[in-house]
Amino acid sequence: MESIWLEYAWALLILIGLEGLLSADNALVLAVIAKHLPDDQKKRAINYGIIMAFVFRFGALFAISFIANVWQIQAVGAAYLLYLGLKHVIKAKFGKENKNNREDVEEESAGKGFWPTVGKIAIADLAFAIDSILAAVALALGLPDSPLEDFGGMDGGKFIVVVLGGIAGLILIKFAATWFVQLLDKRPALETTAYAIVAWVGVKLAVITLAHEDIGVLDSHFPHSTVWSLIFYGVLVGIALLGWFAPGKKPETEKQNTL
Repeated sequence: MESIWLEYAWALLILIGLEGLLSADNALVLAVIAKHLPDDQKKRAINYGIIMAFVFRFGALFAISFIANVWQIQAVGAAYLLYLGLKHVIKAKFGKENKNNREDVEEESAGKGFWPTVGKIAIADLAFAIDSILAAVALALGLPDSPLEDFGGMDGGKFIVVVLGGIAGLILIKFAATWFVQLLDKRPALETTAYAIVAWVGVKLAVITLAHEDIGVLDSHFPHSTVWSLIFYGVLVGIALLGWFAPGKKPETEKQNTL
């Protein structure tokens, strides 16, 4: 029984780390949306927006608990996570950086009143939440069943992991995003690493889908087997280490000397 809770704790730590990396860029976007407001309204707008998004996110969490084990939903979620992660990784590797994204958001937000800005912040954070909720569900579904009672169509322990991950995402956006922004500035490869992990979690959800009793391509016990757990977490740790030890940004003087 202790090994089950250790696996749950490990999955929750991975989810919180992933939420932290993804929340850094999200927090910057929210700050840009509210940038045009007076200082006394700026913090209130972000706080109100996050509170609204908190309500929306929990509504989505409770809804997904009833449909998480539907294989069609799993298949769509797997495809979306793979698309999201691979799109970012390929763009980071081969595409050109678009430096005007945040300026475009700021220009679009300029001139908006307080409550329209609050609504825009809530919508933006809800959009960010879709990615993290799907990633959390994919991680949770791969865990062994807990002794807790089911909630909706999901095991109670797995649902708690998803809920705690969602709460962590909002807390990190509110309080810890500045630290993650500084970390990403020192180790910019970590942002691409986070999306590579998202894509790998999509693979995990695809494996769960293929092992669904209505599909039967893989053995139904395979997603919970020791072999697959070792493969999944081994690759995940490998991706994280590659991102951590990847070269950081060159100082501006060094860049100029190399030209």
